[in-house]
Amino acid sequence: MKQTERSELLALLARESYFERPALTLTSGRSSNYYIDCKRTLYLPRGAYLAGELMLELVLAEGIEQIGGMAAGALPVTDALIAAAHHHGARLRGFFVRKEVKAHGLQQQIEGAFRSELRAAVIDDAITTGGSSLQAVAALKQAGAAVTHAFALVDRGEGAAAAFAAAGLKYRCLFTAEEVRAERARIGDG
Repeated sequence: MKQTERSELLALLARESYFERPALTLTSGRSSNYYIDCKRTLYLPRGAYLAGELMLELVLAEGIEQIGGMAAGALPVTDALIAAAHHHGARLRGFFVRKEVKAHGLQQQIEGAFRSELRAAVIDDAITTGGSSLQAVAALKQAGAAVTHAFALVDRGEGAAAAFAAAGLKYRCLFTAEEVRAERARIGDG
């Protein structure tokens, strides 16, 4: 892994995406005194570039052919991955999963370049319990896909790894929340 780029992305996440406030509610429904809003980093050109490059290395090492997750958490990190895959000539497709089937158009729950016969993985930006990713896994399996892996940009360390293991998924993350928190403490609010 490119250590210089990893350090740069960690600093961006700590500076742009890390917030401390009392009683913040997470997607999982849990309460926390800190929040990591990865979208604030992923929608910066350099943040998207770095996340795509670094996550692509993890994903390609596992032989994944397509990747995505629940809208909206998975969208920016999936898009960054797909752009990096194109840059490197890698064959990787992207998709996203809606909470429910769309009522118009093709009436799909899974959108994008999804193909049921390709080896699939789910991804999220920041992950707590893995509930959203497991929702995506259920939809993908219902559509006939073989889902083998789960990935996250940042893992809060609150149960996702165990949930993925119980579901038979191999799991990899790029950063832990503790790494982001430690980097924020090191660089401060400036």
